[in-house]
Amino acid sequence: MQLTFDAELTPWDSNPKMILVALPTDDSDAIDDVVSHVGGFGSVKVKVQLGGTAWSTSLFPSKELETYIMPVKQAVRKAEDVDVGDIAQFTIEIVNI
Repeated sequence: MQLTFDAELTPWDSNPKMILVALPTDDSDAIDDVVSHVGGFGSVKVKVQLGGTAWSTSLFPSKELETYIMPVKQAVRKAEDVDVGDIAQFTIEIVNI
């Protein structure tokens, strides 16, 4: 399963140095419909593409936001010249369906 979406980069309340994006709720619901294997904390492994940068990470369920959130590494943000408050286009591929 592959999804493309736009999301704003925001700091995590508990640790502002960690930058996250929240998936659109429709995409989050679609992931829930197809994922049968989740890891620790309900995580879902994904491959991500942002511009010319690709990496592997996990989505994590956020009860507060009622969607999945995804960390965006500093190296990726620097390589793609994006930062907090920017809206960027991400493509994710679910690894563990």
